[in-house]
Amino acid sequence: MKAPKYRNVKTTVDGIVFDSIKESRRYGELKLLQRGRQISGLQVQPSFPIVINGVKVCTYKADFGYVDQIGSPVIEDCKGFKTPVYRLKKKLMLAVHGIEVLET
Repeated sequence: MKAPKYRNVKTTVDGIVFDSIKESRRYGELKLLQRGRQISGLQVQPSFPIVINGVKVCTYKADFGYVDQIGSPVIEDCKGFKTPVYRLKKKLMLAVHGIEVLET
C-alpha cells in the first residue's frame, strides 16, 4: 500500500472522515468551543463555488465554518502543507466571496 503524499492519516470521528489527525483534533476542539458557547453553527467541510464572470471555475471546500462570539462568520482550514492549488483557492475565496480563510 502506497503512503499518502503528504503523510496524512485519514481519521473518522462521529462518522465524519477527516483528511488528517490534525483536522480531527481541531474538530474536537471546535465541538468543545461550541458546547461552551464560544462559537455556534459549526459546519464540517462547507463548500463555496468560485464563479468568475458567470463561469464556475472551481469549488473550494473548507475544513470548518462557524460563527464566533461576536457574530462574525469564520471559515477555517487545517493545513500542514500549503499546496499551490490551495494558495490559489484561498486568494479566490477572498476575491470572489470576500472571505479570508483562517489557517490553523
